[in-house]
Amino acid sequence: MCGWSRKVAGPISLCWLILLLPPVKFHETNMQKPLQIGILGATGMVGQRFIQLLEHHPWFEVAWLAASDRSSGKRFGDAVRWKLDTQLPRRIADMQVSPAEPAGAPKVIFAALDADIARELEPKFAAAGCAVVSNSSAFRMHPDVPLVIPEVNAEHLHLIEEQSWRKQSGGFIVTNPNCSAIGLVMALRPVEERFGIEAIFVTTMQAVSGAGYPGVASLDILGNVVPYIKNEEEKMEEETLKLLGRFDGHAVRPLAAKMSAHCNRVAVEDGHTESVSIKLRTQATKAEILTAWKEFAPLAGQQLPSAPPQPVEWVEADDRPQPRLDRMRGNGMAATVGRLRPCGLLDWKFTVVSHNTIRGAAGAAVLNAELLLSLGKLEPTLDRTMTGTSA
Repeated sequence: MCGWSRKVAGPISLCWLILLLPPVKFHETNMQKPLQIGILGATGMVGQRFIQLLEHHPWFEVAWLAASDRSSGKRFGDAVRWKLDTQLPRRIADMQVSPAEPAGAPKVIFAALDADIARELEPKFAAAGCAVVSNSSAFRMHPDVPLVIPEVNAEHLHLIEEQSWRKQSGGFIVTNPNCSAIGLVMALRPVEERFGIEAIFVTTMQAVSGAGYPGVASLDILGNVVPYIKNEEEKMEEETLKLLGRFDGHAVRPLAAKMSAHCNRVAVEDGHTESVSIKLRTQATKAEILTAWKEFAPLAGQQLPSAPPQPVEWVEADDRPQPRLDRMRGNGMAATVGRLRPCGLLDWKFTVVSHNTIRGAAGAAVLNAELLLSLGKLEPTLDRTMTGTSA
């Protein structure tokens, strides 16, 4: 067990916490080839983004693809409608789509499934000894499942040791947040650490890619704003408070703050924009908040390939951030903040933009897996995968 949990009294700041983590074990293994991984739900939009992000990844290699029964047995290039702006890699296109079953799968699985399907399949893979790094909402709020943003709450990964799958087979489930919660929480964390937060009010303007493919009908979204996304406001409110909560050694205590979210779908392809107001526990100046964002670099020195060097980037122009101009900061993994100013209702208000299918989906899961590997949490599966033995 790693000595990286927070004490209830006198909590260690996340920056110091990261310094106390064990050395990066991946480099100690001196492996000559990347760790083989599988993708559940590979033909969907998030599955495609996984393939794109992992194509030249130095630590992971896509070795197994699974999708629905109608795709199983087909050549992946024939089963998928590739929608991204890079070419489908030939090696991936020629792979055969496998059944969505643990037998024959690698021991590290990236899951890009609808919640109902994830609720059925993810526990099967965990029970079979797989590390399931999930983008689904199915288990995010389960008390034994970590909901993680590595820069925000790495210590929550300790929850995997509480999972029955972990105790029985070595498998586990780790999740990343909702695409709208992740950019918000990245911006809130450095402020909450220094000054505390009592209340959060947020209105989102969410890109159509967040609805998947085919997503929102064109005649419903063009020239329009849809002020409802099913379950989105509930996810934002619950997940934000869990992410900002404290791990007490066995469970996560959510942040004791009030929160209200309004979620809207807008005619933007990629990149969620959020207007945020916050009430602080300790008063802070604008300069102090800007300093908190600037100095927020909890993963510095960890050498995680997908981690942005500056997780929260400040842009000073009055009309920024904008999704078209700012969503790809940090290779799509940073949150961009701007328009920080006093709030007449609470204390401060600002705007945040983040890429919803990179940082808010596949990229978040990849970074979670990098952190798991660096902590040695994928070490047993690494040995089984590389030697070809069963779990």
